[in-house]
Amino acid sequence: MRTIKLFIATSLDSYIAGPNGEIDWLFTEGEYGYSAFMERIDTTLMGNETYKLTKTFGDFPYKDLTNYVFTRNTVHPEEPYVQFVSGDIAAFVQSLKEQNGNDIFLVGGGYVNTVLLNAGLIDELQIFVHPIILGNGIPLFQPTETRHNWTFVASKSYERGLVELKYVKA
Repeated sequence: MRTIKLFIATSLDSYIAGPNGEIDWLFTEGEYGYSAFMERIDTTLMGNETYKLTKTFGDFPYKDLTNYVFTRNTVHPEEPYVQFVSGDIAAFVQSLKEQNGNDIFLVGGGYVNTVLLNAGLIDELQIFVHPIILGNGIPLFQPTETRHNWTFVASKSYERGLVELKYVKA
């Protein structure tokens, strides 16, 4: 079975973006293991708002991968490099995990993260905590009614106070 990995940055107060999707607070001077992580990936999963944010970066960063964008809209424009998916996110991803392939990169955002967390489909968390408190924004996970236990694997600290935390599903 394929592994779903959430590789994501967050603030100290667990926001992945500001209230209007701002990510200008992220450290960008290093790659923080991103290249090594991407060597094992052949598929990405992301919500529509996260996809819209990636389009502001210039070139789409995942052109060589299979990319699924989850949307509540049943009608969406034709876009290069992505396939839009509406409907039951958890059922779609469970089916995807059962197919042959490499690891799957859960890019985000908060809603998709929570749906897959609640469905027990995320296998690994690699979270980069930035030394900033945003006070408001898009949370890493939305509130859930269920506890989710994880096993700590490793941590690493970088200059300027960035901390990488790695967990696997307990």
